[in-house]
Amino acid sequence: MLGAFANAFRTPDLRRKLLFVLMIIAIFRLGSQIPTPGVNVGNVQSCIADVGNSGVYSLINLFSGGALLQLTVFALGIMPYITASIILQLLVVVIPRLEALKKEGQQGQTKITQYTRYLTLGLALLQATGIVALARSGRLLNGCTKPLLHSNGTETFLVMVVTMTAGTAVIMWLGEQITERGIGNGMSILIFTQVVSRFPTSLWAVGKEKGWWVFGVVVVIGLLIIAAVIFIEQAQRRIPVQYARRMVGRKMFGGSSTYIPLKVNQAGVIPVIFASSLLYLPAMAAQFNQDSTSGWVGFINTYLVKGDHPLYMLMFFLLIVFFTYFYVSITFDPAEVADNMKKYGGFIPGIRAGKPTEDYLSYVLSRITAPGALYLGIVALIPLIAFVFINANQNFPFGGTSILIMVGVALDTVKQIESQLQQRNYEGFLR
Repeated sequence: MLGAFANAFRTPDLRRKLLFVLMIIAIFRLGSQIPTPGVNVGNVQSCIADVGNSGVYSLINLFSGGALLQLTVFALGIMPYITASIILQLLVVVIPRLEALKKEGQQGQTKITQYTRYLTLGLALLQATGIVALARSGRLLNGCTKPLLHSNGTETFLVMVVTMTAGTAVIMWLGEQITERGIGNGMSILIFTQVVSRFPTSLWAVGKEKGWWVFGVVVVIGLLIIAAVIFIEQAQRRIPVQYARRMVGRKMFGGSSTYIPLKVNQAGVIPVIFASSLLYLPAMAAQFNQDSTSGWVGFINTYLVKGDHPLYMLMFFLLIVFFTYFYVSITFDPAEVADNMKKYGGFIPGIRAGKPTEDYLSYVLSRITAPGALYLGIVALIPLIAFVFINANQNFPFGGTSILIMVGVALDTVKQIESQLQQRNYEGFLR
């Protein structure tokens, strides 16, 4: 990995792209530290130090690099865009119009991207309204009695909501600039930046609170977890595909061999995001409820808020397994793949084209999805288990969504850098 970056900096055009990405990251981190107008910064910092991070917003706070609870300009982070992208992916399967746009190629994809932007702004407006309302009422940080805002007036409320929504729009623009003029997927790199930004603070907190021998054990275990995640993320089942020779006009086509790569973790980090989002919705509803003596509010506060209860862990694990199978089923269609193979004269050796190929692909996919779902569930539970055994906070650095995002984005970015290096250094047969 380090060799790829060193070689990239020796190539002038790649060096310009990497420096451009670093400049965008610096702007992004700066916006994550600038407080929204109307925020009492001193009280916010004091409350975070006293009561810690809220478990209800741990996922959004993770994707914002801690900016959410500090009520900065980029407080919402990339979460509205992630949610909008997931919703559009699900709607493509349900709405025929969106499915037709997807099949139109680049033009249709551009239209879907435009819909994603509009939905992102709508979700950002709703989330900003909810977060500012909780901050104004004093329920954003449970246990904190200090006012988080200088004024509870309507004008301050509207200014904060508009500022946070505009910050989300700027984040979208920054991500698109990285994708167009830099290297890698812009949104993924911004998520990676926010997740990595919390690692030094989290590791320092472990060493300071639990002792440096615990810090050393955590680092060793973390490196082992990263190695295991890299191994699983790279694992795939390659299904061989043979294309028959066919005559088109006066030319002969086909006769080549290739394969269909089916990853063990075909769904990526999406099931963890789905499960986390679904579990924090009841906790958020309970926080908005004024009647703290209500039975269902007490049940949620006992079992679904802190995340250290066995019932919460079991529900989290089962939801991840369910959403893994669900997401894989809507993103990989064996019937469509089998139909395309038959259309272009491809077949799996030993398997007849058509329905037998579809059944075979479904069989293989269901078998490799099982270990992938268990792997996601176990990795996602690591922070919760650490919370129980060493009393770590819920932003325990090694494990869960953070490790999956870090490893996935890092591997994808390095692959793209190596691909561009090969294109520039390939000499060919003719000189």
